[in-house]
Amino acid sequence: MIDKEAYPQHPVYDKNTIEFVTVAAEYCAFLESCRRYNSKSFFDKSVKLLSLLYLKTSLLPNLEDSSFSDLQQFVTEASYENLRQNITCLTGQYDEYLEVFQEDMQYSDTPIVAYISEGLADVYQDLKDMISNFQSADIQIMNDALRDCKDNFQAYWGQKALNTLRAMHNVLYADIDWDDNEQSISDFNDSDFETNINKEEIDFFND
Repeated sequence: MIDKEAYPQHPVYDKNTIEFVTVAAEYCAFLESCRRYNSKSFFDKSVKLLSLLYLKTSLLPNLEDSSFSDLQQFVTEASYENLRQNITCLTGQYDEYLEVFQEDMQYSDTPIVAYISEGLADVYQDLKDMISNFQSADIQIMNDALRDCKDNFQAYWGQKALNTLRAMHNVLYADIDWDDNEQSISDFNDSDFETNINKEEIDFFND
């Protein structure tokens, strides 16, 4: 059991931190079960989650300098590739898009091909490692996992999330004849989502 009283002012217990971790866990769980959705519902929920995730990450409090050297990486190359392929099955012909906001653009005169599946999987990788380390209940590991994730957001996956979000927005609101016979197994309730994020805490806060 985590003793919150021992660290009442520590930023890992800040309201914005708890909300961020909650959204990050929801994002990871969604992608891990993405094959339950049809293509349209997948795009719809991905856009909502990715938008909320960007907001919650930007609201994270300042954290102490990361100094713990034993943070573990939980996402293997095989699990990453499996997740990416599952996403590709849903994004299909819309997975590929042209991107200008990439570091490689300085060496190119034309837009570079990017992939929605890769963008979503890249964000997942950083968040999944953060959550898995965060569940250690060790205050130093929790702090450093959050700090690394925030630093990576600012340097890398924040832009990746925005690039992917723009591409998914173009698909979701384009004049596409989605297959009406394709049924979603799990519906996403827009009105309940933000409420649940604000009310619920990740289980390890309540253990």
